[in-house]
Amino acid sequence: MIWEKLKALLGGETKVAEVFQEEWIALLKQNVPLYAQLPEELRLRLHERIAQFISTVRFEGCGGLELTEAMILTVAAQACLLVVHREGKPYPLLSAVYLYPTTFSSVRKRMGASGIITEGEVRRLGESSVWGTVVLAWDSVTQGARHIDDGDNVTFHEFAHQLDREDGTTDGAPALASGAAYRTWSRVFHANYADFLQQTEEGRKTVLDAYGATNPAEFFAVATETFFEKPQQLYAERPDMYAELMKYYHLDPREWMG
Repeated sequence: MIWEKLKALLGGETKVAEVFQEEWIALLKQNVPLYAQLPEELRLRLHERIAQFISTVRFEGCGGLELTEAMILTVAAQACLLVVHREGKPYPLLSAVYLYPTTFSSVRKRMGASGIITEGEVRRLGESSVWGTVVLAWDSVTQGARHIDDGDNVTFHEFAHQLDREDGTTDGAPALASGAAYRTWSRVFHANYADFLQQTEEGRKTVLDAYGATNPAEFFAVATETFFEKPQQLYAERPDMYAELMKYYHLDPREWMG
């Protein structure tokens, strides 16, 4: 199994710098152009996080998809950029990533006004579950990775949801360092979300995709996509929210996105 082979290569006592192959670096530059934009020091740190991620998170191909090193590394690099400066396990609550070749079916439950719960099948590009799994459509992963300035990246989106639920609730506020940090985050994101909802209802185009108006959790996930792929525009439009994301991710993508 290709994941087990990669895990064995990256999970031993040898330093990551000694085992992270040149062909993997070339592959990442091709599949994840954003990786090529990063400063050398950050790329080396990202290699370490990729190794930890692959060593602790199982990868499985679904729907007839045969996994390759390229698939695993492409997902891992993007997921780990979100947590490149985090210590310890990259995603403590995550156990597995499932890849489908293209859009996949998922059952969604809805509660109507009368309180009756109904189930329906929907087609999805990605899904992040409370059971510690992320499901992705490979064609959407590659599309999102290769277009680094459109603010549309399903991998960033779904892994942002994983970060969001680390404090026990998926509500648009990830685990933060202190009560003061939560209060600032809540104030800034609440104000920006309310303004975004109004702009969306009025049909006004913003740097953030309209899907972010679904709920606060989707707003945070969409904001994360935009932060990494349209940092200059997000900073210009919502500087206080950009500052909160910069503090949370310990990164400023403006430095390497030009």
